[in-house]
Amino acid sequence: MYVCLANEPIAEGHVVVVWKNKVADLHLLTRKDFEYLMDKVDEIRNAMLIALKVEKVYLMYLDEVKQVHWHLIPRYKIKGFKNLTRKPGKIKNFLLADKIKDSLVIKK
Repeated sequence: MYVCLANEPIAEGHVVVVWKNKVADLHLLTRKDFEYLMDKVDEIRNAMLIALKVEKVYLMYLDEVKQVHWHLIPRYKIKGFKNLTRKPGKIKNFLLADKIKDSLVIKK
């Protein structure tokens, strides 16, 4: 998998976690791969909570592109569905990637 800031974030610090192998939907992953992916999504979410100083990160799974990937969207002042109706922007702060990476606490 790879993790990156979203090209067109709907909130500053919006992250995308993408499964590298071509897999069209979550249910097609093996249980082992699914559990590994979700462990990593959890670790990244926790790092985002620390690095971005937010109380919540929304996890959103979409499969329009027929590739397993998660959107991790930090919640700032706007709560709930209104976060998802905002017009996507462009990345403004690439340093957030390093800040999130530095906040990772990897489980052993």
